[in-house]
Amino acid sequence: MELPDLPSWPATVREAEAVQDRLRTCVDLTSPGPASVRTVAGLDVAYAEDRLAAAVVVLDLESLDVVEEIVVLDRPSFPYVPGLFAFRELPALIEGLRRLDVTPDLLICDGHGLAHPKRFGLACHLGVLIGRPAIGVGKTRLVGAYDEPGADRGSWSNVTDDDEVVGRALRTQTGVRPIFVSVGHRTDLETACDVTLRLTPRYRLPESTRRADRLSRRALTGR
Repeated sequence: MELPDLPSWPATVREAEAVQDRLRTCVDLTSPGPASVRTVAGLDVAYAEDRLAAAVVVLDLESLDVVEEIVVLDRPSFPYVPGLFAFRELPALIEGLRRLDVTPDLLICDGHGLAHPKRFGLACHLGVLIGRPAIGVGKTRLVGAYDEPGADRGSWSNVTDDDEVVGRALRTQTGVRPIFVSVGHRTDLETACDVTLRLTPRYRLPESTRRADRLSRRALTGR
């Protein structure tokens, strides 16, 4: 997959915050999303002490079969700082995307997009850096408030923060806890939720996330 070169990576919190403030003005919230989503890439990172494994798993959205998978072993590129988590993971994730032979239509991050204190979570940051449509699907809420959605699969409610809709709490399986979907870049919330439901025919989390999680953990443990 052809990607632009990464800019120089910040070394301090102040530098990272300056990059974040500059790049968040580049987030595209007006594009309606890909005209047709045939393939999606799930991205996830696992950690073991000072090592990480960044996994990218491309799925056919219709069959949910694996089209291609890549894992990159590396070390975190930035210390753990709340709100700046993307700086730890993006170099390895982008390297994984760069090694792909296919170009997925939509990137699905295990994390958040707009539903972030600075409206610039991992999915926004990744989408802006490589110029591709991206969404975030988080296991837990990071910011904002929401009403509990209905109990049935497909029920949802808006997540709002400072009177702004930043995402949705989406019930992917009847009677289970919702997950949290937000726009990252060059797509819309309707597309993000539709694709997420198509990726969750049996389980709470999208198959893209589940398989990337399994691949990253196996790379670190050998099991």
